[in-house]
Amino acid sequence: MSTPVLEKRRVGGGLLDPEQMIRSLPDALRKLNPATLWRNPVMLIVEAGAVFTTVLAVFDPSFFAWAIVVWLWLTVIFANLAEAVAEGRGKAQAATLRAAKRDTTARRLKSRAATEWDVVGAPELKQGDLVIVEAGEVIPGDGDVIEGIASVDESAITGESAPVIRESGGDRSAVTGGTKVLSDRIIVKITQKPGESFIDRMIALVEGANRQKTPNEIALNILLAALTIIFLVATVTMQPLAIYSKLVNPGVPDSLALNADGVTGVVLVSLLVCLIPTTIGALLSAIGIAGMDRLVQRNVLAMSGRAVEAAGDVSTLLLDKTGTITLGNRQAAEFVPVDGVSEAELAEAAQLSSLADETPEGRSIVVFAKQHYGLREREIHGAEWVPFTAQTRMSGVNFEGREVRKGAATAVMKWVRDAGGHPTDEVGHLVDGISASGGTPLVVAEKGRVLGVIHLKDVVKAGMRERFDEMRRMGIRTVMITGDNPLTAKAIADEAGVDDFLAEATPEDKLALIKREQEGGRLVAMTGDGTNDAPALAQSDVGVAMNTGTSAAKEAGNMVDLDSNPTKLIEIVEIGKQLLITRGALTTFSIANDIAKYFAIIPAMFAAVYPGLDALNVMRLSSPQSAILAAVIFNALVIVALIPLALRGVRYRPSSASKLLSRNLYVYGLGGIVAPFIGIKIIDLLIQFLPGMS
Repeated sequence: MSTPVLEKRRVGGGLLDPEQMIRSLPDALRKLNPATLWRNPVMLIVEAGAVFTTVLAVFDPSFFAWAIVVWLWLTVIFANLAEAVAEGRGKAQAATLRAAKRDTTARRLKSRAATEWDVVGAPELKQGDLVIVEAGEVIPGDGDVIEGIASVDESAITGESAPVIRESGGDRSAVTGGTKVLSDRIIVKITQKPGESFIDRMIALVEGANRQKTPNEIALNILLAALTIIFLVATVTMQPLAIYSKLVNPGVPDSLALNADGVTGVVLVSLLVCLIPTTIGALLSAIGIAGMDRLVQRNVLAMSGRAVEAAGDVSTLLLDKTGTITLGNRQAAEFVPVDGVSEAELAEAAQLSSLADETPEGRSIVVFAKQHYGLREREIHGAEWVPFTAQTRMSGVNFEGREVRKGAATAVMKWVRDAGGHPTDEVGHLVDGISASGGTPLVVAEKGRVLGVIHLKDVVKAGMRERFDEMRRMGIRTVMITGDNPLTAKAIADEAGVDDFLAEATPEDKLALIKREQEGGRLVAMTGDGTNDAPALAQSDVGVAMNTGTSAAKEAGNMVDLDSNPTKLIEIVEIGKQLLITRGALTTFSIANDIAKYFAIIPAMFAAVYPGLDALNVMRLSSPQSAILAAVIFNALVIVALIPLALRGVRYRPSSASKLLSRNLYVYGLGGIVAPFIGIKIIDLLIQFLPGMS
């Protein structure tokens, strides 16, 4: 049975690629519909003003009126274009994803033991269905492998060509619809609900169709709407002033003063559009969509814009030691027996107690015993295996009257005491020595007596101390989470440069730590991949689940890392901060930009009636009409000029909040004031030669 293979596609071209702009233009025009535009109250007011001035220009035509009409409509279109370009960057990928979902079929089993199946379309699968997938077939939906092991190509989702192993049980059982099985045969239990699969959510994300406004966006929109209403009321009250000015100054020419005819309406709308914060109003939605798109480009799927914003506000970062701070390949390096025990006896006990331990550490102990002591794995009949768990923190075996255990020092020594044994002081010295050196000690015991200690070694990743120094400059507190004992944890924490650590951490300990941090008013981010991590991921403000993890972990988190790279949490925080910085910088620029435009329009409108206001005409613009038109043109063009910055984001530099604020005020506040003076003056010089503008 042949099934389509998903291809990884992205919209190419630069941020202002002409092809991309043309492709997005129809969407921008469709967004002129008031039913769509009402979500952006600032631009809705601009569109209403454009309609009003169009009517006025029809009944009282002039070059000035029609020029204002054209540029007001362009202002709305440019604002819609910014959002359309941001959304359009994911259109091709979404189309590919949707086609693959529609064309994929599934072999649905009637039960796990059944040998017969029926063929159904992937969209027909329901939660709890069992499907069989063999080599060469595409997995039809999100689920967990409940039987078998297979090599899976996940490049359709992650972009990574190297296949990964998915097997039943453990934390690598989750599979994603749209990925392809390369070898063997697996049975998958569907965990998704119809319409809520990973691909469905990815389609909604890249298209931005279901993007809800975040709390910060809502708050900023309320502020912008309030400013718009204030300026609307202020502008409307100028109509009586226009009538009064004509009565008390009958000698003032209509071209130089407010009057009661159609020009007044055009001028007042122009004033309103230039006073209200159109720049940030036009770019606000695009900034949010682009922030989520930057996550997609790094193979991170955010379930909501709220999660991206929360990442920018994070003040505490919880990081697993293994695989995040260290290389994650702790290997057995030495067997250290206590007095009276030979290395061979300790090696045998270490191997036996590790046969039921499926963790990389447990497997490394078996391999070390084989390579250095010639001990090979063997079958033990009638044995009672004790697998390693996060709760017991030890593994072992009971057979032929023997009880052997291996695990964390505190857990094993408690087991020894409970069995009536008394660990010697020598064991404590061995454990402390290994821990102090940055290694991980595992104690091996049998029948209430300690045999020795296994020395596991791990290596801190290069550059981690520098990354944590950056986090500290940003005001973020880093906490290392590890199952190691406190001494080992402290040695690794000191080497890596984290601010704090939580040793011998259980799932309950992680959850309690997150709650304590949140009670102090901090926002917490963490990563996880196992079912045990689900409660902590759900509790944290930013929970990043690994794509290789269980379905429970992915459902609990509000982000999924398709590359399953725990270190990426630091990048996610940086992207979140860049989103907030970009929004703040462009808001600062927009407000400063409006202040500068006051000096162009207001003196031009009132100087003839109130000559004293001519002192405010610092730009010495050629005429009132030229000044007003130049301000409207600049107001539209600055939106286009800022689209690349809104999509790319303001360059992020790790720094404190006070320094970031100072930089934004200096660069974007001062820049927002200076740019209109230069831009409006240049436009004024160009348009004064046009007909009807003299």
